[in-house]
Amino acid sequence: MDPKEVNNYNGQQRKKYALGVIVIIAGILLLIEKTGFLPFEIQHIIFSWPMLLIAIGVVSFASSESRTPGTILILIGGVFLLSRIFELSFNVMHLGWPLVLIVIGVVILVKRSPGNMWQRRFQFNNTMNNNDLRDGYIHEENIFSGGKQRVMHQVFRGGHINCVFGGSEVDLTQATLAEGVSELEVNTIFGGVTLIVPADWKVQLKMTSIMGGFSDKRSYVKESPDPTRMLIIKGSTIFGGGEIKSY
Repeated sequence: MDPKEVNNYNGQQRKKYALGVIVIIAGILLLIEKTGFLPFEIQHIIFSWPMLLIAIGVVSFASSESRTPGTILILIGGVFLLSRIFELSFNVMHLGWPLVLIVIGVVILVKRSPGNMWQRRFQFNNTMNNNDLRDGYIHEENIFSGGKQRVMHQVFRGGHINCVFGGSEVDLTQATLAEGVSELEVNTIFGGVTLIVPADWKVQLKMTSIMGGFSDKRSYVKESPDPTRMLIIKGSTIFGGGEIKSY
């Protein structure tokens, strides 16, 4: 079995075990609560929406491909849980959005890019020329902003797109997919990504969605002339989404 397939399988198994353990713990706590042995102070903490975010984050964190959204959810849930655990002199709810933005920014800054895949950061215009994409990778960050790009007559190998409170549209219809398997990582938080690809590209989605979704909306898909060429789109959508289209 291919090492990537092994890693994906192991990640799915870890997520399944994490989810199973959390469901069992929730059932035990509910059973104790029904018997009247669980104090209200503890119920107020355990059965709350911040704790739900933390639980979802733990399940996501169990997979190496979903650790970024998992970390964000755990940190956000933990911040809002503070007001339920401690007597604070200020209302954490009033600080919600600023704290969420700070947490997202910290995670983006400390997130490490694997290997040297994106060692070169490109500044894109509306059309990417040979100098912009000569290595075949894109690296785009949209925070409270958006981008619309067209890749012209290039060999596309993948890359990295992050959208936080922003959006991106990338037109790949004039590009050629590189030989073998190419990977594009897409992460959206309160944002969206649209990828326009040729109808004969072989695309596989490996996305984790939390209050969002990513789908292949191509109305017509042709058979690829070279089935060994494939684009894998992986990453996460949190309160966001994405789609694949073709003309």
